[in-house]
Amino acid sequence: MMLLLNSTPALQDAAAVAASVKDDMGMLWMLIAGILVFFMQAGFFLVESGMTDSKNAVNIAMKNFLDIAVGSLAFWFIGYSLMYGADVTEGGFFHWSGFIFSQGPADLFFQTVFAATTATIVSGAIAGRTKYTTYAIFSIILTALIYPIAGGWEWNGGWLNAEWMPAEFIDFAGSSIVHSVGGWAALVAAWMVGPRIGKFLNGKPVEMHGHNQMYATLGVFILWLGWFGFNGGSQLAWGGDDSVAASQVVLVTNLAASAGALSALLFTWFKNGKPNLSMTLNGALAGLVSITAGCGNMSEGGAVLAGLIGGILVVLSIGFIEKTLKVDDAVGAISVHGVAGVWGTLVIGLWGIDGDTGIGLFNGGGASQLLAQAIGVVAYAFWAIVLSYVFLTIIKKTCGGLRVTEEEEIAGLDISEHGSIAYHGKRTREFEE
Repeated sequence: MMLLLNSTPALQDAAAVAASVKDDMGMLWMLIAGILVFFMQAGFFLVESGMTDSKNAVNIAMKNFLDIAVGSLAFWFIGYSLMYGADVTEGGFFHWSGFIFSQGPADLFFQTVFAATTATIVSGAIAGRTKYTTYAIFSIILTALIYPIAGGWEWNGGWLNAEWMPAEFIDFAGSSIVHSVGGWAALVAAWMVGPRIGKFLNGKPVEMHGHNQMYATLGVFILWLGWFGFNGGSQLAWGGDDSVAASQVVLVTNLAASAGALSALLFTWFKNGKPNLSMTLNGALAGLVSITAGCGNMSEGGAVLAGLIGGILVVLSIGFIEKTLKVDDAVGAISVHGVAGVWGTLVIGLWGIDGDTGIGLFNGGGASQLLAQAIGVVAYAFWAIVLSYVFLTIIKKTCGGLRVTEEEEIAGLDISEHGSIAYHGKRTREFEE
């Protein structure tokens, strides 16, 4: 009896230690995942600069540094509170707990790098013709206001999880919250800024090749790596009894990316007679976006199918946006993030799972989950498009326009906006004069 009584505190201590270690491991995984997502800024820079003209490489570098530096401060000061603060509307639409609010350094850091990613999506779409001032102001607005308020609708028990919804909206890591919001903001910005000089000839799009496809390729590999933290870290722990393990999230993320790259490769090969590198790269990214919402609610086979369709969708979407909408997206960001983000959100309602239970239309779950996903898709699109248009209109009227002059665009934004060039062996005549 004495041995039994004396062992009870020891058992309790052991349980407490095990729980503490589990919590510490969860925080460590969040920090590692956040660092991986932070490194994605390097990937975005390489993709954007590699797929555009060399005379704008410094400008793209400056925009990516701005996103992480200013975005970190803006999200720390106000954005986190708007996303994860108390529900002040009692309807889950608006949250607020005061300035400089957080629920711990690991979570704040992890959520901060997500905010920076949202802003960077816009950078690539409007590359080569946009004022740096314009982009700087809009980046702050996006990371401090537009993105965090929308994020609270799902990730902080907002209205998309209300009882009146047909089902609980699911966006595990942000196909809509991060990627579609950024994609729709990029669509509005690209439309309002207008196309690059020479992009359209007699109403038809002209292909404007990037200056370094090796940069773009390396950038996609970095983004692919960072996405393991983007999706896997969104578990906010390494695993648990009631949740899918982060290792499974990483696995399905890799499968979807691979499938997206392969389908884009094969589709362009069949369509054009040759496999296209830039489309293959965008296919891999589309596969990643396609699994981001459902990486915690998708079987391995479901992830492959989602990525395969996402890779084809991005090829078709890029063509549609250029040829039909006449919008110049320099790197395909609208299609990769906006369109694939919609697909990644909706696919949960088609063949998503919850543990061993099908919740999608095609695996016994009925139409309620698909309807809930569709409501979220429309809400995020409406929010991002309307607010982006309003704020960009204000910026346009108060800052003397959104884009640089024709002479500055021809000379290159590196020279006109920053007084610097990326490649000293390629000085332009305007710079030398």
